[in-house]
Amino acid sequence: MNVTLQNLTKIYPSRDKKSGKEVVAVHDFTFEIPDGKLIGLLGPSGCGKSTTLNLLSGLQKPTGGRIFFGDEDVTDLPAENRGVGLVFQNYALYPHLTVLQNILFPLQNLKGKDKLSKEQMLEKAYDAARLVQIETLMDRKPSELSGGQQQRVAIARALVKMPRVLLLDEPLSNLDARLRLQTREELKRIQTQTGITTVFVTHDQEEAMSISDLIVVMKDGVVQQIGKPQEVYDDPANLFVAKFLGTPPINVFTGCVRDGQLYIGNAAVLDVPGAADQQVCVGIRPEGFIPDEQGALCCKLSGIEVMGRDISVVSTHDASENRTIRSIISAENKVDVTNPVIRFSLKPSKVFLFNESTHARVAFRAD
Repeated sequence: MNVTLQNLTKIYPSRDKKSGKEVVAVHDFTFEIPDGKLIGLLGPSGCGKSTTLNLLSGLQKPTGGRIFFGDEDVTDLPAENRGVGLVFQNYALYPHLTVLQNILFPLQNLKGKDKLSKEQMLEKAYDAARLVQIETLMDRKPSELSGGQQQRVAIARALVKMPRVLLLDEPLSNLDARLRLQTREELKRIQTQTGITTVFVTHDQEEAMSISDLIVVMKDGVVQQIGKPQEVYDDPANLFVAKFLGTPPINVFTGCVRDGQLYIGNAAVLDVPGAADQQVCVGIRPEGFIPDEQGALCCKLSGIEVMGRDISVVSTHDASENRTIRSIISAENKVDVTNPVIRFSLKPSKVFLFNESTHARVAFRAD
């Protein structure tokens, strides 16, 4: 089931009677979600991603724009008639019901031609439980389950009706780090196995990039960039996207372009043919630094952090926006920690220029 958003907008009235300024939660969002794909809605708190999910589910009505499931306009269709499965951040399980009863609940509310026999409902419930690997827990109450098990019950309950669209609202945020990693792998397996079009909301860029077919990066209700996770990481549209994606985060410097050369401080650190002379913000991915005794970028060495396969070189520079600069290099490199400075040359493909005032991307040829 492909899902199409056409100029989707949600505006809330102002709570401040003096200013009367409305709050635009989602602004003119247009996008077609391909059939059977997992889409990650990504952005900081308050960016509009959960509002978008609520508009898709029918829990909220848009101020403007249309929503289509396939060729069907569902904009004014009640939530219960849209055929969506929704998994909430807090799981929202019924505490007095067993796992089996929680999973059965959506099926018991079916009426008319969709109504199922008791045997059919049990078969579907156990099929959903097997899919998320909780079939041995069916007699337990939610209070007897771990957080990860409760999450699986919530997913099974959403899947039991085989919805046209599955919506996940920050489903992993309450889990510990190891369980979060395991569960996100399970989510991808389940989505691939069922082929259900899925929208996954998260503020965790690592989660979104690891399991999504496409990511949508949002800020203040406005879509900043849409694309495959690696493509967005390698080719950010603006400084916000570049900063939001990546762990450790991108290193940002103030700089300028003069005569096809990028200057950070007084040093010409990179050829940037095709870029006009201007003041710029310079983003350098942590993996974009090459230790080089002849390198043009000279930083003050603070120390190193050994991470096994890699080394994180921690340094500072007067032109750096970040308090410290983190450079990820291979552990095979030897760093002289007794030297107060370290020099780098740069990988052109890992260096991004942005206009100082608009923060829009400034293109150059990475020869």
